[in-house]
Amino acid sequence: MIITFLTFLIVLGLIVFIHEFGHFICAKKLGAKAEEFGLGFPPRMIGVYKKDKKWKVCFRKTPKADDTIYSLNWIPLGGFVRIKGEDGSDKKDSDSFAGLKIWKKAVILVAGVVMNVILAMVLLGAGYMIGLPQAIDDNISKSAIIKDKNIQVVSVSPGSEAEGAGLKTGDEILSIDGKNIAVKDIQDYLMQNVGKEVVYTIKRDDEQFEKSIIPQILEETGKGGVGVGIVETAIVSYPWYIAIGKGIVEALYYFKEIAIAFAILLKNLIIGRGGAEEISGPVGIAVITARVAKLGFIYILQFTALLSINLAILNIFPFPALDGGRLLFLGIEKLRGKPVSQKIENIIHNSGFVLLMLLIIVVTYRDFVKFGDRFVNLWQSIIH
Repeated sequence: MIITFLTFLIVLGLIVFIHEFGHFICAKKLGAKAEEFGLGFPPRMIGVYKKDKKWKVCFRKTPKADDTIYSLNWIPLGGFVRIKGEDGSDKKDSDSFAGLKIWKKAVILVAGVVMNVILAMVLLGAGYMIGLPQAIDDNISKSAIIKDKNIQVVSVSPGSEAEGAGLKTGDEILSIDGKNIAVKDIQDYLMQNVGKEVVYTIKRDDEQFEKSIIPQILEETGKGGVGVGIVETAIVSYPWYIAIGKGIVEALYYFKEIAIAFAILLKNLIIGRGGAEEISGPVGIAVITARVAKLGFIYILQFTALLSINLAILNIFPFPALDGGRLLFLGIEKLRGKPVSQKIENIIHNSGFVLLMLLIIVVTYRDFVKFGDRFVNLWQSIIH
């Protein structure tokens, strides 16, 4: 379980670090001084910087440096970049963010989001070279290399025999009545056994067990079934030159789908249709990471790519304190021909930050209520 905890830190740390690296590298290239670029969050453990053309070491105290302080910090969750003038100060200095042209500021702000999407492309591309879990159908590319085929449950109908037996989405069906039956033949087999007990051998995470279910004639199809949607899946890999392209396409597809889902979630929250229970914070991510880690490295790769895209979409959202909120103020400045008062902008961003922190606290509390037992078990297994 220590490995699971380290996996959580690495996954979350990587996507945050890459995001901040995007801001850092663009700030350096476009003329804004990056005062500090840190791995992990403060307090600072150790840092190095250049002064009078010589490299020097610093600890807690922040020295006056000619260039960036590169630091290693105590809290191992990602990283940060501190850019000169990002709070609107030092506007007259040539190396201040506040004094840059609007387009340069916009590029620096967007860079973090772009890096998160690029990270997802790279991870998914690498995943397709190694092999990613994928549904198998007649349209799959002839260049695909397929291995480890299995039958997976993708939906369970409410009130069905399958739900009553305890089947869940994500379960793997190993056999029915001890027989390895192809997906296309399962329907016929269940039709032949309507009203009779059949035994499903199921794999869930690292557990294997049997469930006895009696097939019924389903109203919606008029055929025999137990009320589950199934699909044949396998680990599918591609030659590198195809995998790279598929990684790019897949990342952009996920970006579109997650953005749409995020917009629907926000709309439902605004009009009072609920949806807050779908939001997870650090505790929820830790629990999900623990589940994914059990499945293997390739699933961690895919999960990290999805989290990276989630972070990108969240940050581009036009809310104060987020990159999207700062971009909104740049848009207002462009339209007005002059910036919003720095004092007012800082108050709005600070208020937004406080609201975000309150939201994280609320979501974390909800996660503890939702995943409490699993999180406590995870933590106990780590400390023991």
